[in-house]
Amino acid sequence: MARIVIIGTAHPLRGGLAAFNQRLAEALQQEGHQVRIESFSLQYPGILFPGKSQYTDEPAPEGLSIRSRINSIHPLSWIRVGRALQQEKPDLIIIKFWLPFMGPAFGTILRLAKKNRHTRVVAILDNFIPHEARPGDAAFTRYFSGPVDAFVTMSRQVLGEVEKALPQKPATYTPHPIYDLYGEAVSKEDACRKLGLDVTRNYLLFFGFIRAYKGLDLLLQALPQVTDGTIDLIIAGEYYGDPAPYEQLIVANGLEGRVHRFTDFIPTDEVRYFFSAADLVVQPYKSATNSGITQVAYHFEKPMVVTNVGGLPEVVPDGKAGFVVAPDPAAIADGINRFFEGHYSTVFQAGLREEKAKYSWKTFVDVILQLAGRPTT
Repeated sequence: MARIVIIGTAHPLRGGLAAFNQRLAEALQQEGHQVRIESFSLQYPGILFPGKSQYTDEPAPEGLSIRSRINSIHPLSWIRVGRALQQEKPDLIIIKFWLPFMGPAFGTILRLAKKNRHTRVVAILDNFIPHEARPGDAAFTRYFSGPVDAFVTMSRQVLGEVEKALPQKPATYTPHPIYDLYGEAVSKEDACRKLGLDVTRNYLLFFGFIRAYKGLDLLLQALPQVTDGTIDLIIAGEYYGDPAPYEQLIVANGLEGRVHRFTDFIPTDEVRYFFSAADLVVQPYKSATNSGITQVAYHFEKPMVVTNVGGLPEVVPDGKAGFVVAPDPAAIADGINRFFEGHYSTVFQAGLREEKAKYSWKTFVDVILQLAGRPTT
């Protein structure tokens, strides 16, 4: 049994990062390890947070130890946490890195913790080079990377970036595991009733925080080119930017009656209704490394249309679990048309189940422990 600390977002903070870290902690506990999450007292200062709230009203996950002590902009908190970990001497620190802004805090904590000459550090990288560049990104990422012993990436693109920047450090790719914390699917009838939708329509689903690189604008331009007029779009996720350009596209393309907006944060216990109502999940990203949305779609066994950017084609085999298309409106519309015209909903079911079976949390945990030099079960 190893004593493990996960550093990263957790309850009462919300979103995919918290869900990932909490599910990882559960998977490690299931393998017999002693696990704690070291989270934030302040993750982002309000001026830097684009959403409505960083916090959830949902109850804390059962069976997890979470301490919220890291203030991302308060160096004294970094020193306190780093020194506490130095004294505690965990066998392994697993740290989730997604944004260079966190580099100074994480780099300081890790440098102090590793003064105990015992603790190993494995970083899980969502991104190494961020989608939206800011001054200081490269320096912050270098500072974070210094005390890390090994890296796990969830796309081959990020693996290539790490190997080029840090050839002396071990790094490996393993895909994002299934997000299986959202409960079981319900019938389309029940889902549409819950969401106030017409069950006789077919639905595309764009799910998750709405940011520029995720290409919702491309999907809104594609929708008028979808030939079947019974196909509507569900937008389910909070705007992380100005909604006006998207609203203008909806009006300009005459889509008011075909676009159903649920643009507040989607609580955990409501996610299943959106995926259960959907016939097809669309990820029209302009750039990507990996996406947790893909793994939610696999959990609910929903076919996908994804763009051929970053790591998306690695986990959605074209013609088996969905279609991979170019990131432009005409190609996205063509993928949607092929799906519905070819009645692929049934065709893709076997492929979805086969792919889904590859993405277990045990496999993911074993990769981390092997990199850290810890025994696996």
